[in-house]
Amino acid sequence: MSEIELQLPTLQHKTAAENFKNEFLEMQEPVIYGSALFDQMEYEHWLTHNTNNRHESTVSIGWVTATTLFAVRKQDLKIVGVIDIRHNLGNEFLAQYGGHFGYSVRPSERKKGYATGILKMGIEYAKSLNIKKLMIACFSDNIPSIKTIEKCGGVLSETKPYTDGQLINIPNSEKKIVNIYWIE
Repeated sequence: MSEIELQLPTLQHKTAAENFKNEFLEMQEPVIYGSALFDQMEYEHWLTHNTNNRHESTVSIGWVTATTLFAVRKQDLKIVGVIDIRHNLGNEFLAQYGGHFGYSVRPSERKKGYATGILKMGIEYAKSLNIKKLMIACFSDNIPSIKTIEKCGGVLSETKPYTDGQLINIPNSEKKIVNIYWIE
């Protein structure tokens, strides 16, 4: 794995971010987990949405304060992933299914250790926010994510059916099983 760093999205990331998003869509992956709806918005609108959600006074209604960061490979400045770090679990969806983190690695960069690196850096960021106990969830059939979460100290606390209905873009999401992990 090449060295990466987490960066706050800016207008300068636009071309790289659109390439990142298009790769998911080309691979028939309509949802980019941890992107705070980048998969559903034009970049400039998403950038404003993302900036507003970092501050309690401007966070979108129904959302919690969160920081969404790109994981950028230092050697070529390619966006290899994204992570959304929620500052609290102050809505029902996050408390039940979402947790403090959502993250994704672009399809062409998977199986290179980036997910573990991204999540470890996300955990450090959450510590800087003074969050002591972190919830993270994934579908029970997502073996790579399970391995990543466990490598980063996640302890399985619960397995339950996904019944929220928010993942309407995911086929058979109503039949999915979710694993809930906690990281101390």
